[in-house]
Amino acid sequence: MKTRDQEYREMFMAEALEYYDSMSRHLSELERNPDAGPALNELFRLMHNLKANARAMGFNDLGEVAHHLETLFGLIRDHERMFSGPLIRVVFAGVDALGNMIRAVGANQPLPDATALLENLDRLVRGEAPILEEEAAETEEESNKKMELSDLVYIQVKKLDNLLNLVGELVIDRDRIMTLAQELDNPALLATAQHLFRISDDLQYSVMDARLVGVGVLLNKFPRVVRDVASAEDKEVELTLSGQDVQIDRNILQIITDALLHLVRNAVSHGLETREQRAKAGKPPVGQLTLSALTERDDVLIQVRDDGRGIDTESVRRKAVERGLTTASAAAGLSEQAVWAFLFEPGFSMAQQVTDISGRGVGLDVVKLALDSLGGQLRVESQLGVGTTFTLVLPTSIAVKGALLVEVEERPYAVPLLHTDTVLSLHPGQISVVGGVMVTHFQEQSVPLVPLRQLLHDEGDGPLPLATRDDIVGPQQVLVVNYNNRRLGLVVDRFIRQQNIVIKPLSKPLDTIDLFGGVTLLGSGQVCLVLDVPALTRLFLNKRP
Repeated sequence: MKTRDQEYREMFMAEALEYYDSMSRHLSELERNPDAGPALNELFRLMHNLKANARAMGFNDLGEVAHHLETLFGLIRDHERMFSGPLIRVVFAGVDALGNMIRAVGANQPLPDATALLENLDRLVRGEAPILEEEAAETEEESNKKMELSDLVYIQVKKLDNLLNLVGELVIDRDRIMTLAQELDNPALLATAQHLFRISDDLQYSVMDARLVGVGVLLNKFPRVVRDVASAEDKEVELTLSGQDVQIDRNILQIITDALLHLVRNAVSHGLETREQRAKAGKPPVGQLTLSALTERDDVLIQVRDDGRGIDTESVRRKAVERGLTTASAAAGLSEQAVWAFLFEPGFSMAQQVTDISGRGVGLDVVKLALDSLGGQLRVESQLGVGTTFTLVLPTSIAVKGALLVEVEERPYAVPLLHTDTVLSLHPGQISVVGGVMVTHFQEQSVPLVPLRQLLHDEGDGPLPLATRDDIVGPQQVLVVNYNNRRLGLVVDRFIRQQNIVIKPLSKPLDTIDLFGGVTLLGSGQVCLVLDVPALTRLFLNKRP
C-alpha cells in the first residue's frame, strides 16, 4: 500500500508536469503576442500554484524559481516590464529550469542549481539588464530529450459513477448467468460462468478501489473550521487529527461532509466549555477535540470526540417532554441511549440561545439523514462532565452492500446488514404481549416485535392492530434490526440467505414509498425490494398501538 507521502508526491508530479506543459504553451503564445492578457494571467496563476505546491511539499528551490517568475509576470501584467528583448530568453530559461527541477523530483534526484537564473530574475525585477552567457550548442543529451507524460490521469467523478453503474449491471447479469448455469448443469457453461464471475469480481473491486480516497482529504479541512468556531465562541480548542490514510468511497465522503461539519461545530459550540467553565470544573483551559478515522471489519468509523461537558440526559429528557415528543411517564422509563436519540429529531436543540453557530434546531437531524441515506449508523457515548464521542459508522463503498434476504408471503426482501443485529427463532413461550405489542427479551433488553407483513401492508393513519396471544402460533422467525439505538424485531416467514447486492433506485411512482430503499435483482431473475430500516422503525413508532 502506498504511503500518504508517496500519494502526495505522485499528485504533485502529475500537477507540476501539467503546469509545465501549460506554461510552455502560454509562453509561446505570449512571445507571438505580448499583449495576450489571458495567457499572461494564466502564467501568473500557474506560477503561483506551482510555488505553493512546491513549498508545501518541501521543494523550496523549485518554489523559489516559481516565486521569482511569478513576481516578474506580475510586473509584466502591471505594464512595469515588457515581454521583449533579453527578458524573453531569461523567462524561457526559467521555465526550462522548472521542467528540469520537476523531472529531478520525479527521479528522486537532487534539484539542479538555479543561482544564476535567480540572479538574472532579480536583476530584471530591479529593472537591470540580465547577464547572459553565450548560448552553447545543443548537447546530444538535450537533442535526444524525450517528451514525458504523467503516470497519473485525472478523471471526472461522473465518469467513475457511470463506470460503477455499468459494473453494477454486469454483476446482476453475472449472478443471473451463474444461476442459469447451475440449473442447466452444463459443464462448459458452468466453467464459463465461473470465469465470468472471477473476472467481473476483479473488475468490480478495481472500480471500487479507483473511487477510494483518504479520509484526510476531508479531515484536513477542519483545523480552519475549528479555529473559526472557537474564535466566535471565545473558546480555546486543540484539534487532533488521526487516521487520515483510511480509505473510503469518494461519494460517501461527499455525502457526510455536512454531517461532519455539524458534529464538529456542535462539539465546539455545545460540547466544550469556556476557559472559565473549564477552570471551575477543574479541567485544563484548552478543550481537546479529536477527529479520527479507523476501520472496523468492512466499515469505516469516523469519530468526533471532545472532553467537554457531556450530554445532560435529564435535560434532554425534560426537553423531549416539553416538545411533546414523548410523555413524562414514558420518558421516565427510557434508557440513556433512547433519550439521546431525541437529539437527532428535526428541530430539537438544547441551546439556551440562538447564535450564528447553534440554537436553530438544525444540525444533528442532518447527520442522521445523511447516515440513513448511506445505510450508516451513529453511535453516541457520553459521560456528564467528561465528554462526548459521536461515531459515524460508514460503509467503505456504496456500490455493493451486504444484505440478509428474508421471505414474507412468498416474496423476497433484502435488509441491509448494517441495520441487522441478529436473527432469532422464538418459541411462543419466549414472547409476551404487553399493551397490545409483542415483546421478547434479548441481551437484557425488551425488544418489541411486529410482523413485517403488517408494516408493509399497513394503510391509513390509524394505529397498528392490537396483538394477542392468538397471533403467536408456532416458532416465530425474527430479524432484530437496529436504528438510532432502537431495536425492533421483524417477524418474517423465513430467512433465505445472506449475499452482496447491487441496489438500484426505484423508478416513479414507487420512489415515493419510504419503506423501500431501492430494488435489486437476484440470481434467479426475481426482483427483490430492499427494505429501508429507518423508515420501518419510524412507521412502527408512529403507529404503535
